[in-house]
Amino acid sequence: MSFPDPSGATDDHPVPSAVVLVTGASRGLGRGVALELARAGVSVAVHYAGNRDAAEQTCADCLRAAPAGAADRGQRFEPVQASLDDPAQRDALWSRTVDLMGHVDGLVNNAGISSPGRKDLLEATEDSFDQVMAVNLKGPHFLSQAAARHWLEHPGRCRLPGGYKLAFVSSVSATMSSSNRGDYCMSKAALAMSCQLWAARLAEHGIDVIEFRPGIMATDMTAGVHGKYDPIIQSGTVPARRWGTAEDLGRAVKAFVTGDLPFAHGAVIHIDGGLHLPRL
Repeated sequence: MSFPDPSGATDDHPVPSAVVLVTGASRGLGRGVALELARAGVSVAVHYAGNRDAAEQTCADCLRAAPAGAADRGQRFEPVQASLDDPAQRDALWSRTVDLMGHVDGLVNNAGISSPGRKDLLEATEDSFDQVMAVNLKGPHFLSQAAARHWLEHPGRCRLPGGYKLAFVSSVSATMSSSNRGDYCMSKAALAMSCQLWAARLAEHGIDVIEFRPGIMATDMTAGVHGKYDPIIQSGTVPARRWGTAEDLGRAVKAFVTGDLPFAHGAVIHIDGGLHLPRL
């Protein structure tokens, strides 16, 4: 799938593909999102915080996953670095990505960190709280502000079907409490509200905003807790009785980005195998 350039193109200058910035795309769920967007013909700015080698590997994997002739169509995959908990780096990320890619049509706020040490509420520290909130909440909220301002200044120039796209990747922890990850749970609950706020603010401008809420997902972040979650999953707490994958999330985000979820402003899409379902 390729997307039109409102300015047109010539045989010598192929149509640039739509561009999406995916934060935390060097590994895990973000890499899964980047790969699925690549398969759909979308260019991806692969954000990373510190591991450039991993980001470059994602870019290489995306190029292999992209349809034949991707480069001829202007499809690109580029690493972009920023620490989202650093206001100066976060503020510069959007403008640098626009300069690098020429335009940015969508933002997937995926980057996040777990609770350092997974400490009980009675032992958790303010430093941990501040760190988690800075990365998981302030980072995506204010990066979205930068994107929204840019898009409102450039109406009608989006290369994605249906207009600009803003996605938030939260977690079932937005509503399910874990007393050894209190700061993480609070950050995801607040992130869900950030999505609602941006959805309400931007809908009249034709900007789609949506939240994806993953459940128990197999990533490097959860590699050390398989012993805890394997029996929970197999017991049926997750009705699908399996771990979620990066591809599960990536395919859902791809559907949104490519225009298959219109008129769903502010929707919460659960990617959790039914974990969220109330049952007797």
